[in-house]
Amino acid sequence: MKKVLITGGAGFIGSHLADELLAHGHTVRALDNLTPRVHHEGGRPSYLDPQVELIVGDVRDGALVETALEGVDVVFHFAAAVGAGESVFEVDRCMSANNVGTAVLMDRLVRSSVERLILGSSMCVYGEGLYRDSSGTPTEILRRRPEQLRRGEWEPTSNGEPLSPIATPESKTPSLEGSVYAASKYDQERMCLRFGRAFGIPTTALRFFNVFGTRQSLSNPYTGDLARFASRLLAGRRPLLAEDGEQLRDFIDVREVATACRLAMSADTRHAVINVGSGRATSLSEVARRMAGVAGSSNLAPEVTGKYQIGDVRHCFADVGRAKQALGHQAQGHLDAGLLELLDWVAQQTHTTVKKTFPMLVQLELGLAS
Repeated sequence: MKKVLITGGAGFIGSHLADELLAHGHTVRALDNLTPRVHHEGGRPSYLDPQVELIVGDVRDGALVETALEGVDVVFHFAAAVGAGESVFEVDRCMSANNVGTAVLMDRLVRSSVERLILGSSMCVYGEGLYRDSSGTPTEILRRRPEQLRRGEWEPTSNGEPLSPIATPESKTPSLEGSVYAASKYDQERMCLRFGRAFGIPTTALRFFNVFGTRQSLSNPYTGDLARFASRLLAGRRPLLAEDGEQLRDFIDVREVATACRLAMSADTRHAVINVGSGRATSLSEVARRMAGVAGSSNLAPEVTGKYQIGDVRHCFADVGRAKQALGHQAQGHLDAGLLELLDWVAQQTHTTVKKTFPMLVQLELGLAS
């Protein structure tokens, strides 16, 4: 059994990982700054297992990080400023928390007895997913052209020819133009993997795809599509879809992500990047309909708005072959059950904590604004 430190361990994925590790006999310590953007109630989250030792503070505080690392065997580094949209106009906050925070952790790890480092990275480093052209050749694209989007031509093309989306492997070239957040996550990967090689510490970067589940922060205006869909359905309103709603994503339950993380602790890998997704491509329109179905609101069909945002990804879903081989992990994909749990969680949160922090956001999402 290992003593594990999770930076960002009181957050969405970190707290579920803590549950998973405790259930398998490990000892868990969490370092988390309990930022009000996420933990708007203040203090230790009620969902964080009492067996988790919580150290409140910032990963950029070197002395505190040294304390948190005492006696630790494995580090999961999840502490980060999240939000691709926010990072565009909060560059300093994003780069400082993600890049400087990781650098401070690396400096202190040198003096520790840590045996393994696992980073929580993101699918956002890919930008657009991988495609195949008419001849069957895998093709990478940077982004769709603004004039194409203005004409409502949503699907990527190459030299005027249509492309077909295929599963995105770890070998795809990163495309970091979309957001500062994507660049910071890729920087984290490079720092951690270089550190691991230099000091002989097995290091893994797990690229999470569209993770959903309970404990997602609803106070963040850049929270996931599924949480927004749930908010509208609970208010008796139709989910809103950008473009034509046929964008393909890879949705994975947070508990399946926690399992993959635990398996990475003992995987026979040295310095690897691994996708963590379901391996299934699901359109936003389909998941909105399925959520309406499990909510008993099948009459609330999603509303296609035709709106778009420059830089948005059209299709991206995971090639999970490496996760199966290296981690022995394959998501079970119980999407409907996870959607129902998410609906219940959003219903519990909507009329209490979130409303206090972002009242106008909640009013707009729930249709309560006049």
